[in-house]
Amino acid sequence: MNDADPSGVSPFHPSVVCIGVDAGGSHTEAVKVDTALRVVGRVRGEPGAVSPGAVDRSANAIADTIGRLTGAADDDRLPGALVVGAAGAGRERERAALERALERVRLADRVRVTTDAEIALESAFAERPGILVCAGTGSAAYARDPSGAIHRAGGYGWQMGDEGSGYALGRAALAAIGQHADGRGPATSLFTAVLEAVGLHALDDLIRWANSQSPAAVAAIAITVQETALAGDGVAQALVGAAGRDLAAHVLALLPRFRGEVTVALSGAILAGGTPVHEALVTRLADIAPAARVIETAVDPALGAAAIAMRLLG
Repeated sequence: MNDADPSGVSPFHPSVVCIGVDAGGSHTEAVKVDTALRVVGRVRGEPGAVSPGAVDRSANAIADTIGRLTGAADDDRLPGALVVGAAGAGRERERAALERALERVRLADRVRVTTDAEIALESAFAERPGILVCAGTGSAAYARDPSGAIHRAGGYGWQMGDEGSGYALGRAALAAIGQHADGRGPATSLFTAVLEAVGLHALDDLIRWANSQSPAAVAAIAITVQETALAGDGVAQALVGAAGRDLAAHVLALLPRFRGEVTVALSGAILAGGTPVHEALVTRLADIAPAARVIETAVDPALGAAAIAMRLLG
């Protein structure tokens, strides 16, 4: 990837003062910005989400990603501020531990660790109120109410929640394939489509595959499910509709935090503009929550983190 800004500003110009990081369960993304909050470098690295007892692993992934972003610099001055928004950093204990670990490796003059929710809300709404629905490998919805307080619905992980997520959609497709295979459910072209997508040829192969994969690998099937729904498969369409309803329920849980109309932004691969789940969610909200106004704003959590970092510098 070319890190140079189209304006010709070097990615290592002294005006590059802040770094923002989105440390998630599927990857870590870091951006480098100048004083005008222009992105002058962007890289992706290994997952940096925080797991209990594994803060050092997260810190290493984040530091490695930032190292790729700044490693070729000819100016040895540190960035003025670094803000990391990390999945799994909702508890103060994990936030503080990750912050200390990152401070030890001297990545910036000032380091702050916050939640993935805060940086995504910053990107979607700046400091304004609103609801953000996120659906990638996992799912959650976040709200900043008119008083500035942040609230969450969902986000409990693949074992306890993540309804409407890529993992949930992929897992539901695998179940539908099993039901099709033994006659407990309707026939579906998901059977052949998913086998082809994962490079397998028989049900027994798929069973072995499914029982050895990570949530992220199962979530990758969601792309095939949505393509199959667009091709007219009734089972896939039903699964997509259920995902939309599940995500709409997240919004409904947060609506009591607001009076009157509230702006809703969408983020994550499952909700990229025009996907069947995106359309199912928008349709469902129009039916049951007319006060929720969906906007098609591009959400860039890493850039949101950089904006917060800029404020740290005053």
